[in-house]
Amino acid sequence: MTQPTGAPPAGFLAELKDAVTTRAALLVLGVLALQLAFIASYVGAFHDPEPSEIPLAVTAPAAPAAARSAQQLDALPGKPLDAHTVRNEAAARAQIGNREVDGALIIDPAGTTDRLLVASGGGASLSQALAEVVGRAERSQGRDLRITDVVPAAPGDARALSAFYLVIGWCVGGYLCAAILAISAGARPANSHRALIRLGVLLAYAVVAGLLGTVIAGPVLGALPGSTALWGLGTLVVFSVGAITLAFQGLAGVVGIGLAILVVVVFGNPSAGGAYAYPLLPPFWKAIGPALPPGAGTYAARSIAYFRGNDALGSFLVLAGWAVLGSVATVACAVFRRDRADAPRPEPAAAAEEHPGT
Repeated sequence: MTQPTGAPPAGFLAELKDAVTTRAALLVLGVLALQLAFIASYVGAFHDPEPSEIPLAVTAPAAPAAARSAQQLDALPGKPLDAHTVRNEAAARAQIGNREVDGALIIDPAGTTDRLLVASGGGASLSQALAEVVGRAERSQGRDLRITDVVPAAPGDARALSAFYLVIGWCVGGYLCAAILAISAGARPANSHRALIRLGVLLAYAVVAGLLGTVIAGPVLGALPGSTALWGLGTLVVFSVGAITLAFQGLAGVVGIGLAILVVVVFGNPSAGGAYAYPLLPPFWKAIGPALPPGAGTYAARSIAYFRGNDALGSFLVLAGWAVLGSVATVACAVFRRDRADAPRPEPAAAAEEHPGT
């Protein structure tokens, strides 16, 4: 007996196929893969931080003593330090301020206590790791070490993590704004005009988000010294992440949101140098971090807040590159899709002549 038309499918397997389509099953598998990648990336980056080639300046009144100490520090097992000599303490402080080194050892050959200059504004975990490594080396020589923080973090910036969390917030806003713009009227823009409108709305959102984020982190909470440059950075971070998300959606539809999360959240956040600075991260995360928006944004935010913007240009160029690439790809995908939609299709009779026997 045949099943009446319109009746629900019989049997559990039929019900399952009707409730979970093939497309939905593939998307669920994609979410599982994204989740596992998230776990692997974060645990892989943070489970065993080890210092590697931390830039360190070394100086002493006598150049031979400084050179000898630098050579000994450079030869420590595992190469935790990358030490070199500088002329005097003023030169060492200048290199720290320019973000050329993360610390400086000032040797006092007339006594038994040396000084280590650190910059906790660049990351408390890095300063602590540097103090631990140099302190251990000093003790092995029978010497004491006194720590001086020459670029301290703001009183409300515990462990100098505010810049990292500010940038992460900007990144979240960027891809969520782009995702909403796309989902509300189709992931792929119908034409180049709509793509440009979405980019324009995203830019306006980025300007507002950059300003409000700077105000909250600075004047409202007193967590991070702010400036106009920090507002500009926030605008660029939000827009670059949003543009990447729009580009991925233009290429892959709704799946593009997952691709954006993969790049920005799964790979970008743990490699950003926030909780652990680059010299403490494993090689893979250390290599990709500066090239991704969270890492570039975090480094630039700390440079602006604590180092007078020194060495921030490279990070701004990285973010600008992502913004331009995402914008161009978004418009290009829309143009290509419109060209395909406008392409003439063969008449049925012509198609039959081209494929006789079908």
